[in-house]
Amino acid sequence: MTPLAKRHPYVGLPDYQFWKNEPGITDPALFDPINTTSFSIDPRDAIVTAGSCFAQHVARYLSASGFNFLVTEKCHPIFPAEVAAANNFNIFSARYGNIYTVRQLKQLILRAYGEFEPAEHAWKRSDGCFLDPFRPQIHRGGYVNVQELEADRASHLRAVREAFEQMAVFVFTLGLTETWFDRRDGAVFPLAPGVVGGVYDPERFAFQNFTVSEVADDLQWCIDRIRTLNPRCRFIVTVSPVPLNATAVDRHVVLSTTLSKSVLRVAAEQVCGANEQCDYFPSFEIITSSLTRGRYFGPDCREISEEGVNHVMGVFMKHYAGVSLAPTSPVIAKEDTVSDHHIENMQNLIQVLCDEEAIGNR
Repeated sequence: MTPLAKRHPYVGLPDYQFWKNEPGITDPALFDPINTTSFSIDPRDAIVTAGSCFAQHVARYLSASGFNFLVTEKCHPIFPAEVAAANNFNIFSARYGNIYTVRQLKQLILRAYGEFEPAEHAWKRSDGCFLDPFRPQIHRGGYVNVQELEADRASHLRAVREAFEQMAVFVFTLGLTETWFDRRDGAVFPLAPGVVGGVYDPERFAFQNFTVSEVADDLQWCIDRIRTLNPRCRFIVTVSPVPLNATAVDRHVVLSTTLSKSVLRVAAEQVCGANEQCDYFPSFEIITSSLTRGRYFGPDCREISEEGVNHVMGVFMKHYAGVSLAPTSPVIAKEDTVSDHHIENMQNLIQVLCDEEAIGNR
């Protein structure tokens, strides 16, 4: 006898496929949108992180939890810790700074292996120092001359090669679709020329807003190329929940943010679905979902609070490493008071290098 058909196709599906069964409705701290991962991470696995500002939080938590956050570009031991910190050592696996677009990552790989030499070599700052156009805020004091910049860049690109070839897991955070590029060769920058250095010339530089297909194609290229260098590398792709600081398109920045994050999310879904051991991790959803009621954004409605980062990384560590992070303190209600000292400590905890912030310095 043929068994009776289900009354409808949703009968018998697991709880996580139904909104009403989500524990986060009653307790946001319980919101966990992951049901499975394609691999796990051992504490000995060399992990490289890159991408937008939010990627720095991932690196910080991995290091603090005793995992092997791979750093291939280190400050000389002769310099004190405060000098290393001021020049962004140990924040990135190699000192590439924020990599906001996938095209920027693709070109970093090409530059590291001598396959792309951009026409734009250096930007001059108002104080006469020089900056690297592809990581303009990584060396806070700037370079005395172009020769010093190029020597440091050569050392940096060696460290990039080491990171890509040694890593067991690559965590990449997609940040933006908007970028500025050099019309001469297509080189993209993390910041528009003229913001912190260089001179904006509309005849030389142009704006581009990447589409889903462009982002997906670039991301697939990066995965394929990295796997030719390092066949055993596994990938975790995330989308940064941090809204755009500014948009070059003539519309409200909130609309550009929604479009940009939507494009990145769709591209990530397409690429992760087409590649083995390449997972999408929902940091964007954890922070921005209505289930968390907006409480993970700071007073500017843009920066992510430490509580929010802890929630994201708690879910990450639970599913990929099988460990639990200590819970964060309860959310402080608007009517509650908190000391200035506590606020300062929290701000120090979540301090990150964010090139995009410089756009607001008009």
